[in-house]
Formats: sequence, structure tokens, C-alpha cells
Amino acid sequence: MKAIVQDTYGDSEVLQLRDIETPEPGKGEVLISVRAAAVDAGVWHLMTGRPYLLRLMGYGLRAPKVPVRGREVAGRIEAVGEGVTGFRPGDEVFGICEGSFAEYATARQDKLAHKPAGLPLEEAAALPISGLTALQALRDAGRVRAGQRVLVIGAAGGVGTFAVQLAKAFGAHVTGVCSTTKTELVRSLGADEVIDYTREEFADGTRHYDLVLDTAGNRTLSHLRRALTPRGTLVIVGGEGGGSWLGGTDRVLRAALLNPFVRHGLKGVMAVERRADLDLLRQYAEDGTLAPAIQRTCPLAETARAVDELQRGGARGKILITP
Repeated sequence: MKAIVQDTYGDSEVLQLRDIETPEPGKGEVLISVRAAAVDAGVWHLMTGRPYLLRLMGYGLRAPKVPVRGREVAGRIEAVGEGVTGFRPGDEVFGICEGSFAEYATARQDKLAHKPAGLPLEEAAALPISGLTALQALRDAGRVRAGQRVLVIGAAGGVGTFAVQLAKAFGAHVTGVCSTTKTELVRSLGADEVIDYTREEFADGTRHYDLVLDTAGNRTLSHLRRALTPRGTLVIVGGEGGGSWLGGTDRVLRAALLNPFVRHGLKGVMAVERRADLDLLRQYAEDGTLAPAIQRTCPLAETARAVDELQRGGARGKILITP
């Protein structure tokens, strides 16, 4: 089968399109014929091995333990391993795996859900990681409530596009922050207001929000806190920039240290990959609460360019990879 493989850490040139053996499902796993995979921020981090903390967490000190990139996936089950229940060959599914930038991939059954009815299978690949992150950031970390004012920074990105839609569904008044070329997209997702950060400053002291969800990862805690109400909550999703060892995760660490000493709630979030929330995303997609924002679809051979585009901040919604 064809797959995007890397032997060493580095920039996008380490990603190579190769023919490799088709994997076989182990106990509790299924084999998926991949219809589409999505590019998320984690792809860049696993490709480069930065921050170095990732390598110490078991992803491989000198080279990636899993050489095939890609984690968000949608496709059709071709075979099931021992102990698999609830799925059978022919089922259309979406979820999370290791190595989705390929024609076939194996996935654990507890990280999959049936494809939402009415949603094209390819588009379902956009849901898993970005959708889970937005859901858990708002519901669990932010504890969003109806009537609150919510600010979503990076509202046109993978997580941000889902966060805008979910916050509206939860009954919040939503303001999205993005660049000039992305304002119409964010409005189309249901945002009540849109701030073009190239022309306006959202933390100018004139507007305050009960919940600020930062998916952009490059503003200081003090800057972000200026946009909060006196007892508002800041939720940091991931982190970009920063040093080679901690990267943007240093903001999450500082937030955790500062949190006990201020009236604001300062929290970081890392998505928990669980089937119950994947099933909830499926329900939201079926009832129209969520609609993936897809920028474009490209073949495996263009994966490196897609990863570079995402890292530069040029993506609007999700970029899909198809075998």
C-alpha cells in the first residue's frame, strides 16, 4: 500500500510517499480502508519531534516510533481483530489512529465511531481530534453556559471552526477572532461578532468575555486575561512557538501555577480520545449542530505541502488527505 512515511525527525521534506506492507489488525483493532485523513497541528509536532518533551513522552527519542504520519481518519472497515464488538467489515467509521496518511490503517475500536448519517465519509475525517478538542475545551474545561459571552481566538482554524459552532449550540454569544481573509467563514459558522485581529485589538479593555478559548497559541497570559470578566475563564488549547524543549506548552504550565492565586480560571486542555465523545460528535453532525469546514482535499503526494500550509496559519478549517 502507499503511505506517507518518515525515518527521521525534521521539516516537511522528511515526509516521503512510499509503498509499504499493509498492516494487520491486532486484538481489539480493526483494519480501515482509508477514504480520507485530516491534517491537525499534532502532525507537525510529530513530524519535527518538537517540542522535545514529545520524544520523552514515548514517541521516539531519535526517530518516530510510528513512521507513518496522520491520526484523524475516516473510511470503511475491511477486517476486524480478535475481541472487536460493535464493528464489522463494511462499516463506515471515523476516529483516531496512528498512521492515517495511507491507503490502509489499523485503529483501536475504542477510538472509533460510526460515520454520521448524511455526512460524506471524507468530511467525517475532519471531526475526531479537532472536534473532541473543541468540545472538551468548552464543556469540560470552560464549563460554558447559555447566555455567556465567549471569545474564540483562531476561530477559522480546525479547532476554532468547531468551537464557534459548539459554543453557539450551547447558547453562548460568540465572538470569533481571525484574520481579514477568514472573517466571512467565521460569520458563516454562526459567530455573532467577528474581530479581525489585523485591524482591531480584542483585549483593549472595552470588551470582556466570560470565557476566552485561545487556539492560536502565541499570546501571553497577561494579554489574554485583559479580555476576561473579573471571574472569567481562559482555556488554552495546545501551544505553538516557544522553546525547543517545551514549545508553547510553557503557557499551560504557567497558567496552572498562576491559577490558585487569581480570580480568573486559567486552564489548559488536551483532548481525551474516547468513544463516548466521538459518538456525541456524530450526533451533533447528524442533527446539524456541527458541519466540518473543509478548505480543500489533496492527494497523498501533496501531504508535505498541506502540513506546511497548516503550520503557516494559512488553513481555513480542515485540509483533507485522500489516498
